[in-house]
Amino acid sequence: MSTDPYDPHGSGDIHVEHYDLDLSYRVASNRLAGTAGLRVRALTDLRAVVLDLAGLRVKAVSVAGAELARYSHRGDRLRLRLAAPVAAGDLLEVSVRYEGHPEPVPSAWGTVGWEELTDGALVASQPIGASSWFPCNDRPADRATYRTAVTTESAYHVLAHGQLVARTARAGTTTWVYEERHPTAAYLATVQIGRYQEVTLADRPVPQRALVPAALRKDAARLLARHGELVAELARLFGPYPFDAYTLVFTDDDLEIPVEAQGISVFGANHVDPADGDERLVPHELAHQWFGNSVSVATWQHIWLNEGFACYAEWLWSPHAGGPDTDALARTWHERLAGLDEDLVLADPGPENIFDDRVYKRGALALHALRLTLGEEAFFALVRDWTDRFAGRSVTTADFRALAGEHAARSGGERRAEAVADLLTAWLDRPELPPLPARA
Repeated sequence: MSTDPYDPHGSGDIHVEHYDLDLSYRVASNRLAGTAGLRVRALTDLRAVVLDLAGLRVKAVSVAGAELARYSHRGDRLRLRLAAPVAAGDLLEVSVRYEGHPEPVPSAWGTVGWEELTDGALVASQPIGASSWFPCNDRPADRATYRTAVTTESAYHVLAHGQLVARTARAGTTTWVYEERHPTAAYLATVQIGRYQEVTLADRPVPQRALVPAALRKDAARLLARHGELVAELARLFGPYPFDAYTLVFTDDDLEIPVEAQGISVFGANHVDPADGDERLVPHELAHQWFGNSVSVATWQHIWLNEGFACYAEWLWSPHAGGPDTDALARTWHERLAGLDEDLVLADPGPENIFDDRVYKRGALALHALRLTLGEEAFFALVRDWTDRFAGRSVTTADFRALAGEHAARSGGERRAEAVADLLTAWLDRPELPPLPARA
């Protein structure tokens, strides 16, 4: 069980290497039945395996590789007591059969997880909602591969993270099977179910498509008309797109905010009209595929590394979309933040503040300040090294400091490395808002 206040769920005693999920879902009744197979590696000597599972009834549990003495499911914890301890490094195969009516998990940041739509369902699990639909180790640093099979009525399109490898129809239902070979945090695992039409957006640099209800197809096509250019531009700045494909989903329902999943972003019907100003959210969610999904945070304490880069992607794309240039946006937001309370430390904002808008905007401003200090070439070399060196890994703010110092020394010697260290200290470790460096 976690003792990290930023990560109240999950266990640091285990690593789940793979999830094999077989799910059956009835849309009208919001009824889910599932069997989850987990390949679990012990990281310490263990007498029990503790998993997260909320709101669903456990029907049966089995364990291979150790003898299961008993199991208990109380609240949102499924505890498997072993008859004898297993040693660090041992591998267990855990199978859990469960069922119920999935619903979002309450949390300090609102309800998250499996959500019933007017005609379908979506999963938006950040940060601790994965347990609403499968037993898991719900920590951002615990990444696994997946096989996800979903059977539902044939009128519905099913999307899960990974590549579609099979689709089989029989007796009014269709089974969709997806395989995800990229290590994926549980909160980024997803299922989307709706009456969607598929729209091809672009083939390069990777296949891009949108799933939209028929009524939103024209509006979505207008919003995403330049999506191929957007992906190409962010790939130029950040490095190659990290996954095999990218899919945007637009639900028929309104959503408060869009959300990212592995290789997927999910928007509401209310986000489809460019006149509302929500077009900035398209580059924001796309950027999370590099920052948050490929390069993940070790704990939610370091969320600025996800949201700062995603917000900065909005500013980077703005001049291409006919909006203000990046520096103008940065200075506008700096002026706005200067009028707010200066009581948030970016590198340690407190668990209750991880989704505070100041984390997003101050994170983006810290990156812009670093860009102005390092220079254009050195800054984007740093960013591309970050996404390459740490692809498929979990990171901390200390990792970013170290890499920034390395690039600063390489491009400008010891003096520039000291300047970058001082700049990051001011932006990341102190609550006072530093001034932005002058534009070069």
